[in-house]
Amino acid sequence: MSTDRWADVLAGGDVDALTATLHRDVVLVSDGGGRVVTPLRPVRGAASVARVVSTAVGGAQGRTLTVEQANGRRAVVVRRSGRACAVIITDGDDALVARVWLVLNPDKLVRWHAPR
Repeated sequence: MSTDRWADVLAGGDVDALTATLHRDVVLVSDGGGRVVTPLRPVRGAASVARVVSTAVGGAQGRTLTVEQANGRRAVVVRRSGRACAVIITDGDDALVARVWLVLNPDKLVRWHAPR
């Protein structure tokens, strides 16, 4: 699934629609840097991953999502009031997302505060 299409679904805020974009065996790995509460172990399964991502991204109030480059890959950057609060990189095929990397570590998000 393209990052642009996935970002559109994520922006919609519908957990069921987000779940439908995820492979049933999807795996999410998160990085909170010990400063943000994130799962300590990989999260597995579409419903569980959708809940974690939805919680991390939060409601639409004051939130913007853009698709940008991160580590040489396309990523969804989530900002609130101009400050990055998450960078999400996905991998999969044309239809479904199979892997999600969720960066919430504030130390790693500093360089993302301004749109690129």
